[in-house]
Order: sequence, then C-alpha cells, then structure tokens
Amino acid sequence: MALKRTNVYADDGDLHLIKEAAARLGVSEAEIIREGIHRIALAHRVWDEPFVSDEETFDLGDSVEKDDIRSAVTRGHEDRERRNRGTAA
Repeated sequence: MALKRTNVYADDGDLHLIKEAAARLGVSEAEIIREGIHRIALAHRVWDEPFVSDEETFDLGDSVEKDDIRSAVTRGHEDRERRNRGTAA
C-alpha cells in the first residue's frame, strides 16, 4: 500500500490519547493515526449491495435473549481491553 502524506489538525486531548496508546502498544503514533483513519473510513463506507438480503436470515441455533447479547458484548470488550494492555486473556 502506497502511503501519502497529509496534514490534519487534532485536539490536544486526542493527541495525548494517541501518544499513550502508541507507548502502551509499542507502535508509532503514526501507526495509531493510520489505523484510526482506516477504521473510520470503513465505518462510513457505502456498499453497493446489502450484506444480507431481505430473504436471508441467520440461524443462531436458538433464541437470543438480552442477557446473552449483554454477556457477549461485555466479554468482547474485556478481551479487547486485555489485548490493549498487553495482558493474557
């Protein structure tokens, strides 16, 4: 992937968070910024076709309750936080 230089203005608080994350993860601040740009670009991407058509459904094997969703999201968040801190799961 060819990289191109650009200039952006950022809030001091955001720059501080980037610096902390880069130090914690052992990567450059530029890498954190590039990842952030990539993630937000993907989040705002418009797809030509829907991911799932109106005729398609997902079989989750059983009904899914609010507590199941809450538990899965909590586990995912905790796992990500552990990865960000560099600690084992």
